[in-house]
Amino acid sequence: MTTNDFSWLDAVLLAVSVSMAFVMLRRRVRDAVFWRATVTPLASIIGSGFLVVVPLLATVTGSFSLVAILAVVLLSLWIGDALRYTMVHGDPVPAVPGSRSARLDRLSDVTLAFAYVISITFYIRLMGGFVLTGVGAYSPFNANVLATAVLGFIGVYGWRRGLHGLERLEEYSVTIKLAIIASLLVGLVVHDSRLGYDLSGLVAPPAGLWEALRQLAGMLLIVQGFETSKYLASTYDAPTRARSMVFAQVLAGVIYVVFVALSMPLMAQFAGKEPSETAIIDLSRDITVLLPLMLVVAAAMSQFSAAIADTIGAGGVAETESRGRVSARMSYLVIASLAIALIWTSNIFEVVALASRAFAGYYLLQAITAAALASRVATGRRRTWLLASYGALAVVMLLILVFAVPVAG
Repeated sequence: MTTNDFSWLDAVLLAVSVSMAFVMLRRRVRDAVFWRATVTPLASIIGSGFLVVVPLLATVTGSFSLVAILAVVLLSLWIGDALRYTMVHGDPVPAVPGSRSARLDRLSDVTLAFAYVISITFYIRLMGGFVLTGVGAYSPFNANVLATAVLGFIGVYGWRRGLHGLERLEEYSVTIKLAIIASLLVGLVVHDSRLGYDLSGLVAPPAGLWEALRQLAGMLLIVQGFETSKYLASTYDAPTRARSMVFAQVLAGVIYVVFVALSMPLMAQFAGKEPSETAIIDLSRDITVLLPLMLVVAAAMSQFSAAIADTIGAGGVAETESRGRVSARMSYLVIASLAIALIWTSNIFEVVALASRAFAGYYLLQAITAAALASRVATGRRRTWLLASYGALAVVMLLILVFAVPVAG
């Protein structure tokens, strides 16, 4: 059976994307404060992780992929709970300058800023390579030039238009991305219903349980990005940031879980192979003719919106740590300049491993900070529960920091 048998499906999927984009771009939606606060964490969570989650899980967990992605999503929600606690309860009870809590906050913020600069560089470099490969013009030099141009545009645009200007760019790119993802999910539903939900070709991975857990721990970063909400304090109050973070995490988590569940009958073709950012395109060729072209656009939008989200987050970190002496607008230029320097002076695909550990270290420090804050502001049984929860989370994050390994094909 070929995609030509389903030519009618191309029209259906295009209609789904256009309809969803039309709804999301209505003024009532795009100008809603809650949605604007949601776009930044959502853009970062559904970034490059969406491109590689299926081949990664096929290699690491095989027939247990649905359980694995559920575990990753639930762990991210647990981490998000710790960050939200520090947002909601930390603002009215600030840490004393020079205290242990203040030093933890500063260390975690510096760690995050370091990771953001690398991730921004990686996203845009990946986008440049992806786009140039699609048009047959790829070379490392061309990809670096295109990435430099895009990073320069983000820096200057952010400097001129500020946070809301970058958020508007995010909204359009996230809208396109979500609209195409919706089409992909519909296409997978049709594909699975036509061919049957057959998992016979998908088996448990050959690696032992411990090795699989270490590799799965390294996949936590596919749902990284929700922490950007913490650094939007100059525009949104703590309750809005906390609610929008939850919504972004839940929406992205549902998308990941549904996508993995629907993709499992197609996973066998990726098992044992080196994970590739173009794997989602290869998967879509089994569904329709038009969908691969749509997903090229979605993939580019994923990298672009994730880079903008992390630029906003890094700008928020700079503004927070400088206590307003360095504006977010000015920091966008600095962040873009640092990313451009990385493009031309390093192998970003090697140093991104450092960013992965930096994010894990940041989450560890945030769990410790949340536990310290709970010991100061909570009472009774709630205090005991929070200390146990955030203490256990800190232990889990320390284990991930020490033992997590990248997935190898």
